[in-house]
Amino acid sequence: MEIIVCVKQVPDAKDVRLDPVTNTLAREGVESILNPYDQHALEAAVTLKEQFGGQVTVISMGPPQAEEVLRLAISCGADRAFLISDRQFAGADTWATAYTLAKAIEKIGHFDLIVCGKQAIDGDTAQVGPGLAVRLGIGYATCIQHIREANGEHLVVERMMDSGYDVLRAHYPFLMTVVKDINQPRVPSLKGKMRAKKAVITTLNAQDIDADPASIGLPGSPTQVVRVFAPQPRGKRAMLSGTVDEQAAALVASIKPYLL
Repeated sequence: MEIIVCVKQVPDAKDVRLDPVTNTLAREGVESILNPYDQHALEAAVTLKEQFGGQVTVISMGPPQAEEVLRLAISCGADRAFLISDRQFAGADTWATAYTLAKAIEKIGHFDLIVCGKQAIDGDTAQVGPGLAVRLGIGYATCIQHIREANGEHLVVERMMDSGYDVLRAHYPFLMTVVKDINQPRVPSLKGKMRAKKAVITTLNAQDIDADPASIGLPGSPTQVVRVFAPQPRGKRAMLSGTVDEQAAALVASIKPYLL
């Protein structure tokens, strides 16, 4: 089974700051991590490889330092990694990102399954996975919480819904995005870390993947961030203390004038 996992290096959520000048996340001096949802996508792929053989290929679109998360992926069981990196990719929205990843995957070659995290914590759009599947012309399902059955022809998966879940049978080639409920990511072993340290990460630029300059980066992005700002405080707030009964009484007393 040939599996491709798309991963992203993101700022650690606890250190996120907004740059009011560039209208983007401030990344200078902020620790970068492997997107948490992508950790679960990687674990799902490696588990399938261990069951059915084949190889797991990890790809990431980002600056040169994104190589760090690719080496982490190799230490957790991935077999090879590609960094899709070029200054021309800067400023890409989800539309241009999906196009770039699709061109890279077409360059890399045959696959049976693509696994992505549900969303990236720095954008929270959940659009790249489905957009990538549409670009490649393959079927997809989002928010997969469990793999019930897998073989060389198809997968049977559970897709998380607002109330319960759907059960889907999907034939290859296929793309799925996963949620955190699907598994518990493994911790890299010492052997895995040593292998990752020696691994060769292949870097592909815009020319390598035959990307149309008008379809990547800012030129290829139909959406752009015009302004970012912190929400303004909305009125007064009060902290209630005491026992549960005392807090309940205080709450009733504070809202009662507005109910009359």
